[in-house]
Amino acid sequence: MEKQKFYITTAIAYASRKPHIGNTYEIILTDAIARYKKLRGYDVYFLTGTDEHGQKIEDLAKEADISPKQYVDNVAGEIRDIWNLVGADYDKFIRTTDDYHEEAVAAIFKKLYDQGDIYKSEYEGLYCVPCESFFTETQATGGICPDCGRPVQKTTEEAYFFKMSKYADKLTKYIEENPDFISPEPRKKEMINNFIKPGLQDLCVSRSSFKWGVPVSFDDKHVIYVWIDALSNYITALGYNPNNEKQPELYNKYWPADVHIIGKDILRFHTIYWPIMLMALGEPLPKRVFGHPWLLFGADKMSKSKGNIIYADDLVRHFGVDGVRYYVLEEMPFAADGSISYESIIDRYNANLANNLGNLVNRTLAMTGKYFESIVPSGEHREALDDELTAAFESAKKNYCELMDNFKLADAIEEVFGLLRRANKYIDETTPWVLAKDESKKQRLGTVLYNLLETIRISAVMLSPIMPDTSKAIFDVLETDKRDFDSIASFGQLATGVKIGASAHLFDRIDEAKKLEEINAEIAERAKAAAPAEEVAEKPEGVAQIGFDDFMKVELRVAKVIACESVPKAKKLLKLKLDLGYEQRQVVSGIAKFYKPEDLIGKKIIVVANLAPATLCGVESNGMILASGEEEIKVVFLDGSAKLGDRIR
Repeated sequence: MEKQKFYITTAIAYASRKPHIGNTYEIILTDAIARYKKLRGYDVYFLTGTDEHGQKIEDLAKEADISPKQYVDNVAGEIRDIWNLVGADYDKFIRTTDDYHEEAVAAIFKKLYDQGDIYKSEYEGLYCVPCESFFTETQATGGICPDCGRPVQKTTEEAYFFKMSKYADKLTKYIEENPDFISPEPRKKEMINNFIKPGLQDLCVSRSSFKWGVPVSFDDKHVIYVWIDALSNYITALGYNPNNEKQPELYNKYWPADVHIIGKDILRFHTIYWPIMLMALGEPLPKRVFGHPWLLFGADKMSKSKGNIIYADDLVRHFGVDGVRYYVLEEMPFAADGSISYESIIDRYNANLANNLGNLVNRTLAMTGKYFESIVPSGEHREALDDELTAAFESAKKNYCELMDNFKLADAIEEVFGLLRRANKYIDETTPWVLAKDESKKQRLGTVLYNLLETIRISAVMLSPIMPDTSKAIFDVLETDKRDFDSIASFGQLATGVKIGASAHLFDRIDEAKKLEEINAEIAERAKAAAPAEEVAEKPEGVAQIGFDDFMKVELRVAKVIACESVPKAKKLLKLKLDLGYEQRQVVSGIAKFYKPEDLIGKKIIVVANLAPATLCGVESNGMILASGEEEIKVVFLDGSAKLGDRIR
């Protein structure tokens, strides 16, 4: 019987910088889903790759004094190396600088233009270079990008636009008729309520202010803007080109995609722009788009500017490939953001990999070696406790399949480790070391050890999409070829009478204090090496000199922040309630990007107390707080002993 196809993709990684573990999570997640589908007998095609055009890359290449192509060649190679390092078993790695892709993208643009879906006009608005996204004044409140929090640029340029509204009703109908198209469910509601219902604006699909992109074939002043270029990779990788007389076999076999795995921050592009492009091309829509949450460093999104980036290659060096894969997949909830820190990795590693899985395997192999010379014994002398273990297996397998089918990998992993914990408890309940002292209990002892070995094998089958190297090591030490999903249809498939290994080196406990000391030393050394040589600072331009009398007109006083909250619809503003001892007043400050309200409450600061009142975003401000910096703002905090209301001189 012909296998059922399953086409799965990641979003293509932007080739601007080395990806951190938050970016790398997506390839590990997608790989685990693809491996699970293969385990279940599907004909899987797994696509990943890199997005390599755009203004940001053109600017970075200029900074590096190399061509954009040289720049993306370097970064794409680094991305591919990391994908390979974490065990991604993909079928194709597409680059948007590949000749066949650029040719197809130009043809797609021309087709959409010829049929009247694309028209030329002028764009005037706000543009975020890192996100490569345009925003209205309302969306980018205070000149700040609503997605990444960086400043946007006012832009006016000639551009081509795609008529989104033409297909809005058709898209709405498709979403209604295909309830699983956008998942998880909260993401679907967000797309419908925030973008579709308010009305779709026409989409800017070309740029004329830079050159690093696929040229518009009939207008060489323009390059095709990122979303037509990048999103089309899912079909161009299969050989699609609208100029083909007949689409190739690969495309006809695998398209439409069964699922696009993407970050929640680019869901709008994949569930609105991409389906509409496909509708305009007359091609089928993907069956599902899964917007996964973010992997955060503590409570913050990882970013180079925050200095909180963790890279996959560093983690692999300290915890191994499967240790890293296990952590990021087990830690990430289905819909909420996950968190990563070195402390939490070590804790999970020791608790589940070393103490649970590793300990169970080593104990069982050691007892089989000691009591049966490492020969798999018969499991025929069963008792009630054995039925409980078998029931735990049946429940775990059923739940595991349902959860994996719905991309709830963290919960599926917990089912397997719950079974492993049950097996460890089974050892305590059956006490093999006691049975071994009574020759008449030999057959019962054999059954206990057989059940443990079989539970380990079954767990390895279910863990194979998550930790492929670990599962292979377990299969190898058990000398078994029962490695596919059919082999866990029922309990008891492990062959008896086979000589197995005496031990398996899987996961050793980590000394947390020692490992953290090692990691912190590496971080410090890397920071030291990356720090620029000290230079004599140039004198800032400053402003005109003032006299002493003028300076004394500025009334600086000690104040305490007693309340603080965000200003609605103003992402960079915080509203502070200050106590000066002799009075309380309200001050608005543009520091929301750098401080949370709870970071400021209770702190003593310096306020310009005689500044004329001003209204910012509809909120009155009576004064100004002192802070330093241009790119990164640091509020000036005072010692706790400073007296409220005292004048600063």
